[in-house]
Amino acid sequence: MEEKRIIRSDEGGLCTLTLDRPSKLNALDTQTFEELDAHLAEVETASDTIGCVVLRANGRAFCAGADLGGIGAGFTDSRFKPGVIERLDSLPQPLIAAVHGVCFTGGLELALAADFIVADSTARFADTHGKWGLVGAWGITQRLPRRIGRSAALRMMMTARHVSAEEAKELGLVDMLAEEGGLDAMVSELTGEILANSWHTNLATKRLLKETDGMSLADGLSHEHYRYPGFAPDYEERIASFSKK
Repeated sequence: MEEKRIIRSDEGGLCTLTLDRPSKLNALDTQTFEELDAHLAEVETASDTIGCVVLRANGRAFCAGADLGGIGAGFTDSRFKPGVIERLDSLPQPLIAAVHGVCFTGGLELALAADFIVADSTARFADTHGKWGLVGAWGITQRLPRRIGRSAALRMMMTARHVSAEEAKELGLVDMLAEEGGLDAMVSELTGEILANSWHTNLATKRLLKETDGMSLADGLSHEHYRYPGFAPDYEERIASFSKK
């Protein structure tokens, strides 16, 4: 039996999913997607016990992209792998991609599904579909320009150039940038801040932003009003605690 590609750990409301195929720079094969899909099926229904999710990787890279050895006939027709990334994007909980080393092509598509991309100075980003004569099918043509703008996205996609962590931060691809060796501490601080706030509020906020993406301001405000979820069950306790300070 093949070794697991993903390690899951849950602690204090935080679910950490770790890509664990370091000998292949965490290249994404079918087994990886099957395991990720199974974990997501559990996590997406556990918002009462999981308030935040981190996607990270073991070894010297986040993810080198798709396992090119596994690409064959029918690759572009498959909806399973892009469907798994869509499921990742649709998680109700806040999702953080913690990136170090290379984050290329399919790995970048994986990271783009996150709400926050946190990286350290070793991170490098690239879309190399054009280098291999492939066309992105896991969301990069839609998510990358929405994150960094059309021109910058086209430049990455049409040149296959490597983007440093510093440039990625300037482009808005990376939300928070740590020095080498400081990624875990930065992610820990961010998850701690997220988990300390109301999970009810965080989940509702993420849902409302996704539901109104692309709407006009007027339509978005109307949607916010009619889909308003109400206060968190513990809001009185939270306000009382503040009042005592």
